[in-house]
Amino acid sequence: MGEDPDEPAVAPFKRRSFLASAAVAAGAPTAVAGPAQAAVSPADVTAGAAAAQAPAQSAAGPGSVARLMAVPADSRGVAWLRSALQVAVGLELSTIPPYLCGWWSVKDQRSEVARMIRRIVGDEMYHLGIVCNLLVAVGGRPQIKAAAPVYPGPLPGGVRAGVTVYLSGLTKPFVRDVMMAIEAPEVSLARSVASPTVGEFYDAMLGAFRAVRPDLSVRGQVTQHIDSDELRPVRTLDDVEHAIEIIREQGEGTDSSPIDSFSDDRPAHYYAFGEIYHGRELRRTDDGWRFVGPPVPFPDVRPMAPVPAGGWRDTPAHVGGLLFRFDAMYSTVLDSLDAAWAGGGHRTLGAGIRTMRGLQNPAVELMETGIPSGRGTYGPQFHALRRPRR
Repeated sequence: MGEDPDEPAVAPFKRRSFLASAAVAAGAPTAVAGPAQAAVSPADVTAGAAAAQAPAQSAAGPGSVARLMAVPADSRGVAWLRSALQVAVGLELSTIPPYLCGWWSVKDQRSEVARMIRRIVGDEMYHLGIVCNLLVAVGGRPQIKAAAPVYPGPLPGGVRAGVTVYLSGLTKPFVRDVMMAIEAPEVSLARSVASPTVGEFYDAMLGAFRAVRPDLSVRGQVTQHIDSDELRPVRTLDDVEHAIEIIREQGEGTDSSPIDSFSDDRPAHYYAFGEIYHGRELRRTDDGWRFVGPPVPFPDVRPMAPVPAGGWRDTPAHVGGLLFRFDAMYSTVLDSLDAAWAGGGHRTLGAGIRTMRGLQNPAVELMETGIPSGRGTYGPQFHALRRPRR
């Protein structure tokens, strides 16, 4: 089925729902694959991921959003906040690897699409930092490496049943099924009381902060410039409210507009990805917000194939070396993030960010190495290596 350029862009803005956004993904047109179609299809990845990931990240697990939201509001104390914020750490972290793969696959890093995705990666790093500061403020300690998801698989916390997040180079199906699905606004016809939205989850956390009014400690919180944002300690309830609104509005827009934000008029993440998918900028019309503005050309990309369940197997020695190098560096990044909020502070966080920038070189080299048995190229698999016990 071909792409319908006249398809309505978006309904009037509502808060996102990971479950409800399945309707957005299912209803969007299927893009026609280019000549560099990957050897492993997203459908194959999804099918292979279910058995591997469902037991570890079941929606009924102890760290699930559904279980946390089932706790009566008057029983949500500091311990509940710590548990909820740790789930949020996993949610925010889980978006970064797929966005990085999409960004690195774009050949011209000066292109509009590359700049858009790079900005969103920076925002997601900032959101992760905010959640970690909030967790430290209430006496918790972020477990970042332990929260690192395995791809392909579901989003942490069981917030998006039936949707698999996989790693791939930038294609229109990847933009639709992963990037837009992660950030999608709420679609009321697909609402399910059994699966709370992420917006509701953050609202619940803010409600618990307001009800409990816990003492907020700045000890162990981190101050750091992250791209164009400045991560700062949360000291007051007003700071908490502002921090949570930043996370929601940079990803989703406001209740009245998809382009309102704290600092500029750049579209929220869902709508930025929509511009890439539809190939047009978002504009307000008499019928609401639609992708009918100036063209957004889809960039020339490296044809990274979707990473299969379990990662790449039987690779040439050169590829195996690159994969190990990448995974070792990625693990160092995660260790640095853990250490930053365990007392290492901004210097340790800065070191982790610098190491993260270095991931691009082995990633691009993988993306430029063809798969011997099929079309497409390799790419990073983001395996978090565990330190050997002594």
